[in-house]
Amino acid sequence: MDRSAAVPSSPSAPSAPASPLAHAARFVWLTARVLEQRRFAYHFQDADAEPVETALAAYLGADGGYGHALEPDLRGPVSQPQHVAHALRVLDGIGRCGGQRVERLCRYLTAISTRDGALPACHPSLRDYPSAPWIRPSDHPRGDLLTTGPVVGLLHRNEVWHAWLFRATDFCWAAVTALEEGAPARPYEVAAAVAFLDGAPDRARAEEVAERLGRRVRERRLVVLDPERAEDGPLPPGHGPGEHSFVYDVALAPGSLARRWFTDAEVERSLDFLAAAQREDGGWPARRRAWTPGAALEWRPVVTVEALLTLRAYGRAL
Repeated sequence: MDRSAAVPSSPSAPSAPASPLAHAARFVWLTARVLEQRRFAYHFQDADAEPVETALAAYLGADGGYGHALEPDLRGPVSQPQHVAHALRVLDGIGRCGGQRVERLCRYLTAISTRDGALPACHPSLRDYPSAPWIRPSDHPRGDLLTTGPVVGLLHRNEVWHAWLFRATDFCWAAVTALEEGAPARPYEVAAAVAFLDGAPDRARAEEVAERLGRRVRERRLVVLDPERAEDGPLPPGHGPGEHSFVYDVALAPGSLARRWFTDAEVERSLDFLAAAQREDGGWPARRRAWTPGAALEWRPVVTVEALLTLRAYGRAL
């Protein structure tokens, strides 16, 4: 009889604490939507990409866009540009941002574009459904870098060519140039500008514009450089208490043009802060105003997966 299994472990040898990744895994399995569970499994457990795409397809609308609260702050079934940007980030992460799925998506983008060829921040169809109080649908929306920048950048990054991209790309260049020349900017718009510049096909121009934009970002203190003193800095217009933007929010990976805006010490401080922000339940805080319990619950696994991806991209141990 094998008695080894019955021998109790030594009380002087406590079990090792769970790694940040193992801790996060439990949080994801306990709280996440199917999509975030599948993304976590793909990125951190060597699972296949197909289940991620299948989970994402549940948010696909008949018009070729994405809806059903893929971005948790926009509820309801209707397709929205912010949902599209979210979907493209997911597809880009699994190497499937191309083919017929994207061709159909570009037809949807063409159908909802504003007069200047860009995407609105919010399509008027959202008016009939709940959304965060700071999201205000307009009957006659203007083009917005917030949505157009990430969508155009990701499509270019994946070498997608579609007629919709011509005017949308011109819009992004004009909008980003205005920011670096002094137009009012919020951190979300800076992140959108970076998403565009990181994927823009004219790399020389992107680098030049990014360098000037980075100087503006630092001059205006749009990004917190020392997380331990975040409350000493100005709060961007429209942001609530604690809604600061940190280095890792704009420089998602070492290869981003925005990484060049910051010193090594500033990046490391930011990453230390991000790593330390993991909560006891294994997840990361959403750092956005909670306006309904469902959205707050859904955001945290999204943010948790993104935090892990950023830390790993910078070589942090998980």
